[in-house]
Amino acid sequence: MRKVTDDERRDRIGLRHALATAAPGVEDAVRAVTCLHATEASSIYLSAYARSRAVRASISDALFGRRTVVRQLAMRRTVFAFPVDLFAAARGSASARVARQMTARLAKDAELAGIDDGPAWVADRCSEALAAIRDESGTTAQLRARIPELSTRIAAEGRPTVLAPVGSRVLSVLAAGGSVLRGENAGRWQTSRPVWTAVEQWLGEDPGVLEERAGYRELVRRWLWSFGPGTEDDLVWWLGATKTAVRRALDDVGATPALLEDGTPAWLHPDDQEEVRLDGDWAALLPTLDPTTMGWRRRDFYLGDHGPHLFDGAGNAGPTAWWNGRIVGTWTQQADGTVEVVAIDPLPRAAVRALDQEAAKLTAWFDGERVATGYVSPLIQGRVSRGAGASGR
Repeated sequence: MRKVTDDERRDRIGLRHALATAAPGVEDAVRAVTCLHATEASSIYLSAYARSRAVRASISDALFGRRTVVRQLAMRRTVFAFPVDLFAAARGSASARVARQMTARLAKDAELAGIDDGPAWVADRCSEALAAIRDESGTTAQLRARIPELSTRIAAEGRPTVLAPVGSRVLSVLAAGGSVLRGENAGRWQTSRPVWTAVEQWLGEDPGVLEERAGYRELVRRWLWSFGPGTEDDLVWWLGATKTAVRRALDDVGATPALLEDGTPAWLHPDDQEEVRLDGDWAALLPTLDPTTMGWRRRDFYLGDHGPHLFDGAGNAGPTAWWNGRIVGTWTQQADGTVEVVAIDPLPRAAVRALDQEAAKLTAWFDGERVATGYVSPLIQGRVSRGAGASGR
């Protein structure tokens, strides 16, 4: 059984995640990490840029022109940007699990609001909304205006004393099921105002649904290549699935047992037996909830004891600065759009220079635009930017 050291794991991040050497295109950048986090609209662009150096127009073209990357509600009720050829696998496994959970919760809340048959009511609302979307795509607000039932107010999920229109929850159920997709964006690239579109209209045809077992197998196969070696707990967390589903998928993939540096049992892709080594230094600036930052449950080998500086109480990470496979700080924008790197500890001169160069490149890519995030690292909460540079002087 091969032991994979922490040094090798950090080299794997640089190579497999297209951070040490840029991917040739947007689609390759997405595949490098299996899929991109898309909770914040800007993160898709920033994650793709970090791995391919693509301009915003090329990233938008992949999303809305070529439509080779699709946004889909999936693992852990999170929106991801998937390569289109992985959509059917996610739709039948992780997304289907989320759809069942959301449907059941919505039906329960409907009955608490006095509706007699919650499941039937949800099914009717979903059918009406899907028919309306197939007739004409629309934003949530536009669909509520066309379908009065979507303005029915029931208890907001998790907030029983707050009443809210049911439209967004009905559309989320449809989106998790994959019958509708987040099509064009009615907002700017930094914001998310999806125009809900039937899947067959957005992609030209319905790509189908892999059954659950096959779907999990494909997700695990790709995750192992991008993130392996990983533990069973890493996969259970990343997929938001059960241990039974993960163990079955690992068996179906033919995953190879391995050991982490501390002796913890882990798994490798069956075609990934050779040692991976990387010559040379690398630096990267990654956005909020980037897949590299959020790819494992056990993060000590790249995070160390820096978690409290970068993650909130719910386990969400803000922007991160990386040096040779370790998170060493965060980054933010000043009022004029200039990117500033904020290190946690003093860094070597080579790291300072490399991260400041990355900050200059990202500043130019922003071209004066600023991006707000809902996940501000504790390290910079309340901080007044002083133009300190990567060393935090």
